[in-house]
Formats: sequence, structure tokens, C-alpha cells
Amino acid sequence: MPLPTYQELRKRTDAPAGSSWHLFTGQPERGMAEFAGPEQVRRAAACVREGRAISLDYALDAFDPPMAKARGLPVHRITAKHAEARDDVLDNFHLQATTQVDGLRHRRASGHGFYNGVPDEEIAPGSPRLGVQLWARTPLAGRGLLVDVDGYLRDQGTPLDHTTGPALAPHHLEAALAAQNCRVEHGDLVLVHTGWARWFLTADAAIRAEVREARRATGFAQSRAFTAWCWDHHIALMATDTFAVEVLPALPTSDFLVSAPEDDGMMHQELIAKLGLPLGELWDLTALTADCRATGRWDSLVTVKPLHLTGGVGSPANATALR
Repeated sequence: MPLPTYQELRKRTDAPAGSSWHLFTGQPERGMAEFAGPEQVRRAAACVREGRAISLDYALDAFDPPMAKARGLPVHRITAKHAEARDDVLDNFHLQATTQVDGLRHRRASGHGFYNGVPDEEIAPGSPRLGVQLWARTPLAGRGLLVDVDGYLRDQGTPLDHTTGPALAPHHLEAALAAQNCRVEHGDLVLVHTGWARWFLTADAAIRAEVREARRATGFAQSRAFTAWCWDHHIALMATDTFAVEVLPALPTSDFLVSAPEDDGMMHQELIAKLGLPLGELWDLTALTADCRATGRWDSLVTVKPLHLTGGVGSPANATALR
């Protein structure tokens, strides 16, 4: 049976409108990660031609201080039981302070609950429901398609001004894909390069501090058009080099001001708690983008292996592109 379109999801009465709850039958609590199955992994293997492995992660302490004020940097301590031994430990280790994937525990849909209706009391340490271990035990793997929005807009003579935190839209994705002569396929891991993370990390300290204080970052406008784009393309992951995938602060024109009042209209509830879409944030796409531009190939075999933490809310991505 074909999957419903996003517009059909919005008409659901047996689950929250606009949700994919209970539509996946294999490992349903993995959400849209289920779109990347064995067929997609086999197809992605053909993307490996030159034999290059490219990391998509920034260092654990790259964002100093982290953009999210509630998060801190890990403190690395090396211990020694005796002179010939060394162990180590990380204190204050916030799992979503750098390159990360948001798990399906990260947001609850206002008025409805966690993805697939998992009860609130089961979202607890040690409980496996919706934990990131579901993506560790069966890692996300498949065709990673890089969409170079930054490069496209530069070529158009309209480069992004990250100091202002511009809002992007699905038409930017479509235009960049057309310029690359690419199309999204079922189960793709979509990687959107905007240049934001690289810009932020190389910006003057005063600019970084001002942007962090204002919680201002480039990203996608909060719109039904974007949620529809993600669902109707049947992607398994949406990852960007931005702070939150979506633009911050949330726009006053957000389509979700009423449905996500706790988040001031952010899309996270729609994408995570309703659609079950894994979100990647603060990914390092600089080297991969350079390689794609040099070769004219925009797809890779991408693997994402979160920490195997039972009940984890999010995790470092541990992402790699193989080309």
C-alpha cells in the first residue's frame, strides 16, 4: 500500500494530524530512519569509487561555548591506576553540544505526546522507548545526497549573509538540486550545506558572542512546505551545518505558532515528534562539499552511528561519508 502524502497525513483522525505515527512496521520507533533499508544501503555502496573516507563531525569542544546556553563543554580527564596505565573520563558531557543527531525523545508534540504515542513515563533514563540506541543498534546508512545551497546562492550572486540569520525554503533545495543535476531518492540522507558552521567558527569572537546571545542562526523557515518536502521525498535524515536545521529565532510567520507554543512556533515538534524525522545539526560539511565540487559527484555512502546509550535523547553523530 502506498504511503500517504503529507497533505493526507494532515487529514488523519486516527493519530495527530500531520504525523506518521504507527505507519512504520519494521522497527516503528526508528521513525523515518526506516526509509533507509537494505535496498538503500546496497544502492549507496555504488557511490564508493575513489575510496575516500570523509568525517562529518566537528570536535566535541569545537563550539566554545556551545550555541545552546543550557549546554556546556566536556571536561576531559585522564586517570592512571599506576604509571603504566591510562584511562579517561568526560565530565559535563552534553551529547548535543556539537555535531549531533536529535533523537525522537528530543521533542514532544504539544497536546499529543511523544512519537507514536509513547507514554511520558517511559521517556526516562534506561528505558529503551524512542532512545538513540535504536539508531545505534541499526545504524542509519544509505545514500547521502549533499545539497550545496551555499554554492548555488554564491553562483547566483546572492550569497547568504549569516550575520542576519537568513531563512531558507524548499525552493532553495530544489534550485540547488537542479543546478547539481540531482534528485532526491527514497531513503536518502539529505545533507544541506549552507556554510553557517564554518562561518560561525571562523567569525570574530564578538560576532560569535552576539549571535549566540541572540540565538540567531541561518536555517529553514518554519513552514508546512518544508515538512511536506521532507515527508513526500521519503528521506531518512535531514542534516545541515546549521545550529537547529530551522532558522532561529522562529519566524513570526511560522505555520506552527499555535501547535508549538512552548517552542515559539519552531518546527522541531512537527519534524521529530510527529513525522519521526532524524535531524542532524552542526555537521561539518566543508570537506565533503569541496570533494563534491571537485568531482562533480554529490552522493556518498553515509553512515551515522550514534552512541549506544539506552534511552538517549540525542548523540554525537559519528557520521562518515565514503566516496
